[in-house]
Amino acid sequence: MDVKLISTGIQYSSLPESYKRPESERPKLSEVEDCENVPIIDLDCENRSLVVQQIGEACRDYGFFQVINHGVEKEAVEKMVEAAKEFFSLPVEEKMKLYSDEPSKTVRLSTSSNVKKEKVHNWRDYLRLHCFPLDQYLPQWPSNPPSFRDSAITYCMEVRRLGLRLEGAISESLGLQKAHIETVLGEQGQHMAVNFYPPCPQPELTYGLPAHTDPNTLTILLQDLHVSGLQVLHNEKWHTVKPLPNAFVVNIGDQLQALSNGRYRSVWHRATVNAGKSRISVASFLCPADDALISPPEKLIGDGTGVVYRDFTYPEYYNKFWSRNLDQEHCLELFKN
Repeated sequence: MDVKLISTGIQYSSLPESYKRPESERPKLSEVEDCENVPIIDLDCENRSLVVQQIGEACRDYGFFQVINHGVEKEAVEKMVEAAKEFFSLPVEEKMKLYSDEPSKTVRLSTSSNVKKEKVHNWRDYLRLHCFPLDQYLPQWPSNPPSFRDSAITYCMEVRRLGLRLEGAISESLGLQKAHIETVLGEQGQHMAVNFYPPCPQPELTYGLPAHTDPNTLTILLQDLHVSGLQVLHNEKWHTVKPLPNAFVVNIGDQLQALSNGRYRSVWHRATVNAGKSRISVASFLCPADDALISPPEKLIGDGTGVVYRDFTYPEYYNKFWSRNLDQEHCLELFKN
């Protein structure tokens, strides 16, 4: 299949046919409202029990929240954004050295979501990097632009620390020991998607990413401060999550929904595109170790609810997730007891 990158610098006057969604699947942008009540959690708050409570309520009621005073250095964030911009500004021939449409490849540049399976493409190019263990994957990372590796190393290490810290608070919010989730998930994998959404001539006809939940445990998203695009489904309506300076958006993934026995929900979200401006975002994902058994603790099944999902491993789940279209029914439905 001859699928080309869209980050070529070419200005499209109309949307190519292979990106046009059927009318029933279009984003209906005029109906989308701003999300006014996004939970914003200050991680520097001295009252830890309050932070844990706020995180628990956000995971239960929204499936996502924003964090401020999160401990990731502002300079690390700025350098990561700059490195991303420099990478996508490289000549197409240089970028294509990393191109692959194989989802299992650990370092690759690709386009859309799963070009071998989908019928309609998404208006996005992305660089996918596995980040942990770092020494295993680093040699495959881009060496051009020259600053990319150092910027991405610092960023992904700091974001990993934040993710593990959040998992501790999420554990406590479920009434579990602080280390429970981290212990159950083992030596967690980590990867990163550096997303680039070029200006789109007809944003009302397509998506950057269609509606989906994340298959992993926890997603930490760095939004573009200047162009919004993230939308979440809340109370059966789509809402725009406006970028907040010096903040991350944290999404609950499918693995946490299963581990919490359905108490916490992985949030349906999507990315829309913009007619006049390009947009960059950086999503970091924490994932269970391959041999970790995803199974809720006794404490969360002893109240008469029973076990909602059968036990599984992440590779089993991930393979099932990528064998389908991104916007099909929730993959966890296939694992219900």
